[in-house]
Amino acid sequence: MTALPTVTVAASVPKDCDVLVVGLAEASGADVVVGLPDELTRPLGRDFAGTAKDLGGSSKNSTTVLLPGPNGLRLVVVGLGDIDVTPEQVRRAAGAALRAASGLPGDRPLRVAVSLDAVEPQVIKGAVEGALLGAYRYGPVVDGKPGVGSIHVISSNKRPDARQALELGLGTAQAVCQARTWVNASPSDLYPDSFAEEIRASAKATKVAVEVWDDKALEREGFGGLVAVGGGSSRKPRLVKLSYAPRGARFHLVLIGKGITFDSGGLNLKPADGMYTMKCDMAGAAAVVAATEAIAQAGVRIRVTAWAALAENLPSGDSYRPSDVLTMYGGRTVENGNSDAEGRLVMADALVRACEEEPSLVVDVATLTGACVVALGERVAGLMAREDETADLVLDAAEAAGELFWQLPVPEEAREKLNSKVADLKSTGDRPGGALTAAAFLSEFVPAGTPWAHLDIAGPAFNPHEPYHYVPSGGTGVAVRTLIALAHALAG
Repeated sequence: MTALPTVTVAASVPKDCDVLVVGLAEASGADVVVGLPDELTRPLGRDFAGTAKDLGGSSKNSTTVLLPGPNGLRLVVVGLGDIDVTPEQVRRAAGAALRAASGLPGDRPLRVAVSLDAVEPQVIKGAVEGALLGAYRYGPVVDGKPGVGSIHVISSNKRPDARQALELGLGTAQAVCQARTWVNASPSDLYPDSFAEEIRASAKATKVAVEVWDDKALEREGFGGLVAVGGGSSRKPRLVKLSYAPRGARFHLVLIGKGITFDSGGLNLKPADGMYTMKCDMAGAAAVVAATEAIAQAGVRIRVTAWAALAENLPSGDSYRPSDVLTMYGGRTVENGNSDAEGRLVMADALVRACEEEPSLVVDVATLTGACVVALGERVAGLMAREDETADLVLDAAEAAGELFWQLPVPEEAREKLNSKVADLKSTGDRPGGALTAAAFLSEFVPAGTPWAHLDIAGPAFNPHEPYHYVPSGGTGVAVRTLIALAHALAG
């Protein structure tokens, strides 16, 4: 993974820092500076807020302006929004500021101090996460800019909870960046077998056990969805299981991630423009793996079992066909409606296998449908569940994590669209409500009475546009923060 800056919480701005981040917030109709140290007030002028505004600064959240300071210090003034900040406001502001700092020239990695008056633990955590996520850069540096080497989050909080906030924010941000790096990897380098080996290697530093089913084991044990979807590629499918079971854990959280390392659409071939970003179709698997390892690293007292269903969907003489009848793991038969609706097939296999281990809650994460992108756009993920109580658990975790999810229904008529004359059910319905139909299909493979939530992250998993807030171009690592927050909430 790309190396991340070191992060500390400090009581004052280090004298050797290169860049200082301060805020501009709105208070009672006026803009005020947040976090400017007293020793800089005189050299910068008492109306520094007015100066910053005159030079392009704004209190609008995440806007930035670069200003010169004394003795070669550079200042990034970032908009915070309302003075009564939320953790997400600070997370976004810190991210935008660190993106600006990362683009500055220099002959060595920059030392950055983030002074946004972070005192409460959740605000400190937001500042740490935003700063690290904003500083993230994928791959080798080719622009000649050194990036950020160290980050100091300035806080007057000297209590132990400040240190705890730092550690939780650091662990969460590292997990998000790991997921981003996997999503950004070239599909010629990250394919089912190599991804499985990367997962095995990354778990070695944690208390997570890893088990891998290869293509022969998948065929032998009847994983018909994975075998069919991966059959068209010379790089065969894998199923990866991660197990974290700390002593005293009572709740069993099961996470399942879609891991299509490249999706051409198979015989239902995608158009060229729609295929270009399909290396991101394994973002669900990346999210559940990275989150599980972070949960283990934090020592959360909850049992977590994660499953990554990995396959490459390519056309060849060995590809599965529309109208094929597949026998899934567990024996149910599925009439394949479209080989570009492959994600639900590999997820169905994993869902059945995972539910054999008596989970307390099942959450699956997948870049599943373009229909969800049409419904919710590129920055909001869909959430579907059979019970509102389960949906509320996940929505509360998403709110605490600062991620955007919106609940969609799974109506009875969605299941009726999946009726088949030649199999137990069909994999696809008609075009309207495609995200709901896909959720209804997955629901068929989760036993009645098992709490289950489905996260369709097709929109926000990959950002093909310019960066914003703490979100870079490319892989975003969406859902990782929500899964980690969910684990903490369920563990009590």
